[in-house]
Amino acid sequence: MRQTYDLPGSPHRLTVLSFGAAGTGRKAYLQAGLHADEFPGMLVLRILAGHLAEAEARGGVRGEILLVPQANPIGLAQTETSFVSGRIESGTGENFNRNYADLSDLGNLSLGPDAASNVETIRAAMSARLAAMQPDKALAHLRHRLLTLAHDADLVLDLHADNEAEPHMYVGPALWPAAEDIAAAIDARAVLLSEVSGGYPFDEACASPWWVLATNHPGLPIPPACLAATLEMGSNDDVDPERAADQATGLLRMLQGRGFVDGSGGRPRLSCRATALTAMAQLRSPVPGLVAYRRRLGEVVRKGDLVATVIDPLGEETELRAETDGRLFARHSQPYAWPGRVIGKIAGEIPLESRTGNLLSD
Repeated sequence: MRQTYDLPGSPHRLTVLSFGAAGTGRKAYLQAGLHADEFPGMLVLRILAGHLAEAEARGGVRGEILLVPQANPIGLAQTETSFVSGRIESGTGENFNRNYADLSDLGNLSLGPDAASNVETIRAAMSARLAAMQPDKALAHLRHRLLTLAHDADLVLDLHADNEAEPHMYVGPALWPAAEDIAAAIDARAVLLSEVSGGYPFDEACASPWWVLATNHPGLPIPPACLAATLEMGSNDDVDPERAADQATGLLRMLQGRGFVDGSGGRPRLSCRATALTAMAQLRSPVPGLVAYRRRLGEVVRKGDLVATVIDPLGEETELRAETDGRLFARHSQPYAWPGRVIGKIAGEIPLESRTGNLLSD
């Protein structure tokens, strides 16, 4: 079934594809394109929707599955520069994937010794809090609508992409290794763990209230009832039908393995180990200039290895070296840097003293 929602304050509408039926079991929510210039996930969910429609026709969807292949119609309309500039909202300068509502602030809750009852109570309180909110502008309405759709789901996957990258995943430590099958489904080459990454992105707005509430109510059984993660499906502009079909099949098998869809599923082997987000080195340029990479995407580097050279066409060359041992899983697609620009990401295993505060790229 297809549902559409108006976004007050804008001419845009949000489209949601639903499979199965609400209230008949667990709920899964998958969205793509929250950063509207990150395209691979949109195609993956389109293909996955076809698989789910076939399963639904056979009566093979258990519970409710919602797909939002284009979660940011506001960003998709930002084409003034002849490119979609869908990461930052042009009117406010805000990142579309930051500043979601904190649903851990629920006031007094009547909780007890039964975990399932506590989950039901907390979800009802979250729903009531969302219903009481009065968003004002279009961006606030979009954030509110997406969180309303996802907050009561058992599984929330937010599909993104990086400038030039291998598939990777961001997820909370409390959800690992429970989320290993999800990382394996997209053949992730890095899994980055963080309880607080900074800026309150969408996946943390769905997942972190559960571990915050568990900390605030010691002695009471409050499970991490929402497994939410950000999946980076590859490079921003890599709209490859064959690869998207493989990733959609991987997600379908994951949903089968978790009992959302009938089928044997199967669990591919994960080819990397999970590491702390504080151990991920961001390779930043201190100077402006052209970026000449000396290491290929996916290469394993050692601390001190030359990763890139920044070349000033009118002056000096500056070497950028690895801060840690690890895998170069992301680079920047535009080979030009300025002071502070992140031009590479290395998934290491040892937390770095430099990695404090906001751990994500803006």
